[in-house]
Amino acid sequence: MNAVERLEDVKTRIAKAEREAGRAQGSVELIAVSKTFDADAIRPVLEAGHRVFGENRVQEAQGKWPGLRDDYPGTELHLIGPLQSNKTREAVALFDVIQTVDREKIARSIANELERQGRTVRLYVEVNTGMEPQKAGIAPDDCADFLGMCREELGLEIEGLMCIPPFDENPGPHFALLRKLAEDNGIERLSMGMSGDFETAIGFGATSVRVGTAIFGKR
Repeated sequence: MNAVERLEDVKTRIAKAEREAGRAQGSVELIAVSKTFDADAIRPVLEAGHRVFGENRVQEAQGKWPGLRDDYPGTELHLIGPLQSNKTREAVALFDVIQTVDREKIARSIANELERQGRTVRLYVEVNTGMEPQKAGIAPDDCADFLGMCREELGLEIEGLMCIPPFDENPGPHFALLRKLAEDNGIERLSMGMSGDFETAIGFGATSVRVGTAIFGKR
């Protein structure tokens, strides 16, 4: 299958998972993760009408998306990889959604840039549900306090929570934990689930899934 055929297959699987979970059709947003793929690989998916994409690195996204957006208006771009504080200015200028707010320094830097640029960027807090030392994200026990700081001290509107479960564990408990944290803190949107487990994530309430390999193929 080519990328467009794989895209349609993923959409069909999402619709089936929505039905099986008793959720409304179209309630789950598909973020096509285009990291490491060049503009030529992305264009067929844009031509097919898809408009929501995820990138891991600010610099890589800067190299391909301004031109693609000129050609395909209405494209929405999510930053789903770690954000370094020295890239905050560029990230706020380029992305519509930053899903990886994961520490106070980044939250403050984003707040400053939003004010400076007069931009509105939708924000998610990343939670390290597996407490993995090599991974970014707020510890689950710190989530409420961090959200309070973002909202009350910095005036940031946090739209959702995101997580990346440990690759060698059952993702279900991690998705359940993220949903519970969202419910406890008045958060409505959950970014969870990737190519290997997005159907499971939909069953646990994901409102967006981040799918790359199942659309674009192996990196």
